[in-house]
Amino acid sequence: MLADPLQACLLHFDDETDAAGRLAQAAQLPVKMIERHRFPDGELKLRLPVDGAGRLPPRVVLLRSLHDPNEKLVELLLAARAARTLGARHITLVAPYLAYMRQDIAFAPGEVVSQQVVGGFLAGLVDAAITVDPHLHRVATLQEAMAVPDAIALSGAEPLSDLIAQRRPHALLVGPDGESAQWIAQAAARHGFDHAVCTKVRHGDRDVTIELPPIAAAGRAVVLLDDMASTGRTLALATRLLRAAGAASVDVAVTHALFAGDALQALNDAGAGEVWSTDCIPHASNAVAMAEPLAQALRSLLQRRGGLRQSAPLP
Repeated sequence: MLADPLQACLLHFDDETDAAGRLAQAAQLPVKMIERHRFPDGELKLRLPVDGAGRLPPRVVLLRSLHDPNEKLVELLLAARAARTLGARHITLVAPYLAYMRQDIAFAPGEVVSQQVVGGFLAGLVDAAITVDPHLHRVATLQEAMAVPDAIALSGAEPLSDLIAQRRPHALLVGPDGESAQWIAQAAARHGFDHAVCTKVRHGDRDVTIELPPIAAAGRAVVLLDDMASTGRTLALATRLLRAAGAASVDVAVTHALFAGDALQALNDAGAGEVWSTDCIPHASNAVAMAEPLAQALRSLLQRRGGLRQSAPLP
């Protein structure tokens, strides 16, 4: 049974039709597509899926995962502003990957703190946000980066841990740096995995050095676990070190499969075996579906905010 479409609906763009269908089915929401046209000069024209009276439901959910984010931020600006004029009183952004969160401090005079700028921009468009493993370092909560009444950050650590328990039951989990320590501990605790983290020093986007923790990797099935992989250089370096230390196998599991450029090739060349990711970003490595955790958070939020009938059945 779907929620009353006069109360809430899920809106998406054509390149996320499959993801929207999975989320809408799990969340028991009607789903509609935003039409998108590109003018010859690159400008966008959007058309929102209004009803016969030219209106949207009072509760609107916008699905947009923000990898390759720059144009998508403009899409969100146009869609959210228009949705307000068309009857939406509460807008929830579901962004399985949330961009521009890593730059949270100015390391040199004049540097833009993009987390503050983009977080503030999005907070001005929507009333709530749901994401997965936002790349936060110096702030403790998503709401500090994006000041909306409801800012929900889910984690891929436990779903990835479940997958690892199936594929590598006695794995040693290793994080690439100290920032991953709490996240690695969360994943390890779910199935009692041994775990440790490397020490990393970053000299630039593609220039890092790491040291393995004092662990006995020889003969072990090791899984490198991280919240995201961009260039893959850190994971590749860790893979080489672990293989040199005698690891029987080294696999990689990440929440966000950015894998820019030749990142996957770098991992393969380093001796990595399997590469697993969640489907927050579509990629050939996707092995863990996040629709159900996202839907659970969305149902809870909409019910709390009055977006779904309290009688709507829950699984």
